[in-house]
Amino acid sequence: MRTTILAILIAAIGYTIYNSATAEDVTVLKVGDKAPNFTLVDLEGKDHKLSDYEGQGVFLNFWGTWCKPCAKEMPAMDRQYEVFSNEGVQVLAVNIAQSDFEVQSFADQYGLSFPVVIDKTKSVMTAYNIRPLPTTVLVNPEGNIQRIITGEMTEQDIEGFMEEIKPD
Repeated sequence: MRTTILAILIAAIGYTIYNSATAEDVTVLKVGDKAPNFTLVDLEGKDHKLSDYEGQGVFLNFWGTWCKPCAKEMPAMDRQYEVFSNEGVQVLAVNIAQSDFEVQSFADQYGLSFPVVIDKTKSVMTAYNIRPLPTTVLVNPEGNIQRIITGEMTEQDIEGFMEEIKPD
C-alpha cells in the first residue's frame, strides 16, 4: 500500500515539474506595451483588424452575454460611441467564444451600433491575458495600451476613458 501511494506521489510530482518546465510563457501586457494585433469577424461578416484603427483610439471591451456587469455597461458604451465615433474613437466589443445566435440576440436586444466581434478560439483573450469579464483595454492612437480596466464601468467612466484615447 505504501509503495502504491509513494508511486502515485512521485508521478504527481514528476507531472507537476514537467508541466512547469514546458509551460508556455504568457506575457502579461501592461500600460505602454504595443497592443497585440488581431483580426476578428463581426456579426455582419466584416473583418476588423486592430492595426486598421491606427491613428484612432480603440475602446476594446471583452465581454460575455451571461455577464451581468457587461450587460449593464453596454447601453452606456453605445451612447458614448455615438458621441466619440465622430471624434476618432472606435469601440470593438469582443465576445468570448459564444455562438453567433447568442451574441446577435444580445446585440439586437440592446440595439448596439458599434462593431461586435466574436473571439471563437479565445486567441485574442489569451494574447491580452484577459481574466475577469468585463475587461476593457484602451488603445491609444499610436497603437499602445493606455489603460486596462477590469470590472463594470459607469457612463461617466466610459466618457472619461474615451476622452483619454481621443486623437489630438
